Amino acid sequence: MTKRLLILGGTEFLGRATAEAALAGGWEVTVFHRGTHAPPAGARELRGDRTEPDGLAALAQTTERWDAVVDTWSAAPGAVRDSARLLADRAERYVYVSTCSVYAWPRPAGTGTEAPLVEGDPDSTASTDYPGDKRGAELAAVREFGADRTVLARAGLILGPYENIGRLPWWLTRIERGGTVAAPGPRGLPLQYIDARDLARWLLDAADQALSGPYDLVSPGGHTTMEELLEACVRVTGSTASLRWVSPEAVEAAGVEPWTELPVWCPPGELHDAMHRADVTRTLESGLRCRPVGETVADTWAWLVSIGGVPPRREGRPSPGLTPEREADLLKS
Repeated sequence: MTKRLLILGGTEFLGRATAEAALAGGWEVTVFHRGTHAPPAGARELRGDRTEPDGLAALAQTTERWDAVVDTWSAAPGAVRDSARLLADRAERYVYVSTCSVYAWPRPAGTGTEAPLVEGDPDSTASTDYPGDKRGAELAAVREFGADRTVLARAGLILGPYENIGRLPWWLTRIERGGTVAAPGPRGLPLQYIDARDLARWLLDAADQALSGPYDLVSPGGHTTMEELLEACVRVTGSTASLRWVSPEAVEAAGVEPWTELPVWCPPGELHDAMHRADVTRTLESGLRCRPVGETVADTWAWLVSIGGVPPRREGRPSPGLTPEREADLLKS
């Protein structure tokens, strides 16, 4: 029997990757979205804006049923509450894409889903802060669908084709320009992230296997390093760029911000522990498989080239990366 999937979103980054993976896997896919981007070929679409009073009308008026719902909502939790309440009797499982940011800061290195959580209000209709919004949405999904029918996919850093945040695209476009590139060290600094396509595949598998509860969705510790990531960028772009490694102390002295001005990178210590040292044993045991970093980098570059080299930007998100002037100052340090 053909499996049926409803994606709340489904036209950008992870949502699009999930729709494409589902279609390739033989699922019948419906995407519910605002209509600002075209859905993948083969997907049925319903339109509505979840921030509007009657925004779920298209869902309310259909009598369709689904095997699973995938929801990537990142704003006020009330939208997840309303969607989950409407669909609770019409879908078998609610897969909510949350974030590792729901863990109380600073998250200790080596912890999994047992780590303490931030507070969240499932009924809030006003967006407050990202961690609180996501936690509130988790609570809303669980309340409406029940803990045994809800999957909480707490994603970490997501990379890959269709990325509309701009982290890996910034490194690729900067390295492709050539010259001396400020590469934040140490070279062997371990990174945890997840390719959006690997996350999409896990979301579908989680629904298929009737999983429930929270899972952290990032690669195993040490899946790659900062050096491997940046060297892959040099390789796939064919650039003549030279990586000049700068120490965490030099980055700090120059006043450069980790993660935002130097995307992906966090210096060793509390920030790195929280962002790149999670215990994902539970998720690996559930079947998560992560492709090599070189494949993620190469495919992201191929996608960037295909759209003219200018990555899309998610509404309301600042552009990551160093300006040329800031990078020149860092290289002088």
